[in-house]
Amino acid sequence: MQASDGAGVRIRRSLGASPALRLDPFLMLDEFGSEQAADYIGGFPAHPHRGFETVTYMLAGHMRHEDHLGNQGDLGPGDVQWMTAGRGIVHSEMPQQRDGLMHGFQLWINLPARDKMQPARYRDIPAAQIPRLDLPGGGELRVIAGEYAGPAGLVQGPAPATPTQPLYLDLLLPPGAHFALPLADSRNALLYVYAGQARIEDEDIAAQTAAVLGAGDEVVVEAAPGAPLKALLLAAEPIGEPVAQYGPFVMNTHAEIEQTLRDYRDGRLTAAATAES
Repeated sequence: MQASDGAGVRIRRSLGASPALRLDPFLMLDEFGSEQAADYIGGFPAHPHRGFETVTYMLAGHMRHEDHLGNQGDLGPGDVQWMTAGRGIVHSEMPQQRDGLMHGFQLWINLPARDKMQPARYRDIPAAQIPRLDLPGGGELRVIAGEYAGPAGLVQGPAPATPTQPLYLDLLLPPGAHFALPLADSRNALLYVYAGQARIEDEDIAAQTAAVLGAGDEVVVEAAPGAPLKALLLAAEPIGEPVAQYGPFVMNTHAEIEQTLRDYRDGRLTAAATAES
């Protein structure tokens, strides 16, 4: 769905477009992409989070991150930022360009109740640290998080350890090629196509579409003829707990959300995080 977030940034939101459109533990998936500065120049000024993780993956452009803990980071093409909001953080993500293409994704991953109030932290992952693997038939795979057992052995993505053990792969396939990946049936998984068209079994998946995968122990993705396929393949262990969300705050109960709002109003959300970091 087309939407707007931050200070007028135009996005496409698949997961998270409504409370019913989630896939435990994935809460939201946004794609932002435009060559028109008016679609992104406002960026995402300072805003709070509590109770989950955000993963920003840049394909093109330059975005700067700052937070109340004093962390700063510049994200360029191929870079990733993995932020654990924990008990509270206030941060901003602002474009560092006036024109040209800005393209990337932001994924929200829930945290189990026992981990929601941990101190906030974040990590920038430069593109050079992300394994880039050649696939048979001319494809390419970037392993951002989790493990991939390829022909050359086991490859571990550089993302930090997190309770849901997420798998985050960026897949490029030439027209007509296919990619097979074993996946534990216990995991929830989805494929987000951002260019070209994919087929899984008898289902065609168009660009800017998130396809939730069903039960099974392997996924086979095929690129349609005519154009290369570019897609994100995401999987993680579900948490299986209630979700109470109010905008940028994700807890387990409405009472916890009300406490979070009081903490934010009274300046305790970030004060607690600073004291324990």
